[in-house]
Order: sequence, then C-alpha cells, then structure tokens
Amino acid sequence: MNPGTSRCLSRTGFYDRRQVPGLASLVDLNSPAHYVHWHFFQMSVANVVVIVLMILVFVAAILLPFPSRGRQP
Repeated sequence: MNPGTSRCLSRTGFYDRRQVPGLASLVDLNSPAHYVHWHFFQMSVANVVVIVLMILVFVAAILLPFPSRGRQP
C-alpha cells in the first residue's frame, strides 16, 4: 500500500478509496481553512455556515405554525 492511500473493506475485499468517486470530497480538505476575523473573534468559515444554518432552522421552527393549529375547534 502506498503511503498516501487509505483502504476500506468491501464485501469482496479491500478497495482503494481514490478509485471510488462517491467517497471523494467536494472540497479540497488538504488546504488550510479560511477564517473569519472580527476584533478578537476568529472562527472558520465552515463553522460560521453551520451556526447560521442552525439559527435559521431554529427561527423557522418558531415562526412556522404547527399542523394541528388550524383543526382545533
């Protein structure tokens, strides 16, 4: 096995992850991360995106009505 390869176990035996396009990453994970800087605040862009998405889901859960609200007499 080459030093830069990793292998997984399949039903028929081992296969090389580099040869399976479904396991390939959409983003180059070998490059350094990008960071957001604001005075003393520093966080990676990926973490900022996750936090913003969590806040949006939270706000949507509060603002959207429950399905049973219109059926009550």
